[in-house]
Amino acid sequence: MPVSIILAHPDPNSFNHAIAATAERTLTEMGRKTRLHDLCAEGFDPVLPAAEMARGAVLPPLVARHCEEIGEAGGLILVHPNWWGMPPAMLKGWVDRVLRPGVAYEFLPGDGGEGVPVGLLRPITAVVFNTSNTPQERERAVFGDPLERTWRDCVLGFCGVRTVERRMFGVVCTSSPQQRAAWLEEVAQTVRTAFGPRAGGA
Repeated sequence: MPVSIILAHPDPNSFNHAIAATAERTLTEMGRKTRLHDLCAEGFDPVLPAAEMARGAVLPPLVARHCEEIGEAGGLILVHPNWWGMPPAMLKGWVDRVLRPGVAYEFLPGDGGEGVPVGLLRPITAVVFNTSNTPQERERAVFGDPLERTWRDCVLGFCGVRTVERRMFGVVCTSSPQQRAAWLEEVAQTVRTAFGPRAGGA
């Protein structure tokens, strides 16, 4: 099954793009099929219109394609910067429009939406790569690393993903070429471990 790579950064020269390219290249070298989506480059509209909210709504072709691919995925890699302790609006909009009922989760019969849904993205493995310009010690001490809770519990865990790996790289703005090269090797090793032959559910 293919691994979906979802990239959310507006600058094509960003380190986020280098991370996504490294992940895609590593998977290809492993013989894994990949689907890379640069959301900003492809013009993904992050705004969820009211007409799409209902289960079974008719979706625009691009959104429908994303929904189909995530339903088929044997793995998921998310790449984005840490902006205000959150993903960029582009990626939040992708979550809103693509991880929808019937695709990523489903409520049990008789549940009007108030209960705990059944996640549909099992048994895939997810890896989240983040970049930051805040030292990790300050991130944890002052902010509590909100992205960890967001992805592991509020989004991916909610959708049934039990194996979630996450790596934050920083401080990016002052990093040297040598440091970035070392980080990219860490990206490659993380991908090999998460999606290699012994990785369950990938």
